[in-house]
Amino acid sequence: MEVERVQALAQYGNLHELPEKFIRPAHERPENTRAIEGVTVPVISLLLPHDNLVDEISKACSEWGFFLITDHSISAALIQGVQGVGKEFFELPQGEKERYANDPSTGKFEGYGTKMTKNAEAKVEWIDYYFHVISPASKVNYEIWPNTPPSYREVTEKYNVELLEVTDKLLQLISEGLGLEGKVLRSSLGGEEIEMEMKINMYPPCPQPELALGVEPHTDMSALTILVPNEVPGLQVWKDGNWVAVNYLPNALFVHVGDQIEVLSNGKYKSVLHRSLVNKESTRMSWAVFCAPPHEAIIGPLPQLVDDGNPAKYSTKTFAEFRHRKFNGIPQ
Repeated sequence: MEVERVQALAQYGNLHELPEKFIRPAHERPENTRAIEGVTVPVISLLLPHDNLVDEISKACSEWGFFLITDHSISAALIQGVQGVGKEFFELPQGEKERYANDPSTGKFEGYGTKMTKNAEAKVEWIDYYFHVISPASKVNYEIWPNTPPSYREVTEKYNVELLEVTDKLLQLISEGLGLEGKVLRSSLGGEEIEMEMKINMYPPCPQPELALGVEPHTDMSALTILVPNEVPGLQVWKDGNWVAVNYLPNALFVHVGDQIEVLSNGKYKSVLHRSLVNKESTRMSWAVFCAPPHEAIIGPLPQLVDDGNPAKYSTKTFAEFRHRKFNGIPQ
């Protein structure tokens, strides 16, 4: 089945108005749901003294489910390299990109894709993407990775190594914030088998951005999502009944708490509801890496965080079962 790509529609469709399938219901449109002014998300330096760092991250996880980190170990040059090869892929001729097309309807999630809807009434998001697993090595399928640009694999693998170190540090700090030993969360999520999944999001210029969404409001099913955007703003997070715009901060890592940490923490830390807006003049891109347990991992509230006064708020199940329920809108 041929899929209409949003990037191609934006480039060659000569659009002056947004096609109907992209126009959100009135209560979802950015023009009717503007972000609150004067509120900024937490920005945390990893150079803070250890105890302060644990406290700041714990506060951000419980109050926001989201924060930016600075002074991490990933160089600006490597971040720019990852962004450069991703941008080059989306600049390839359409036919070349289609060689990597995915097909979620048959369970082939990895590759080049466009978000489709399951029914005719649902609205389509203004986004194309590229999704693939980057670790562990046993789960990586290099046939899915782009051959062009030639440096894509080398740069992405280097980024994965660096990001794994940052992820391990964050999981340790988040564990300690829960009053646990530093290794507990990482171990509960699968240890060496934790999966890192890259998703490059591409939001082309949109003729009527006030009517559309790049990504509709959702929480991530991962444990953590670590994202770097380009300079075009659009990410918004939900806090205390309002949308809050996340400003661009060069070389910062944007950290989302995902569903699995909400479950493991028994609700102490919240999976952040977020959405992405689009821009009339400029292409927005972001590089999200989902840190997720392997499908067979059994995830539930950690026993250390459950007692008579604080009973389990979530059921325990495999991550595969969680994914199936989330994808199909079945209550957890």
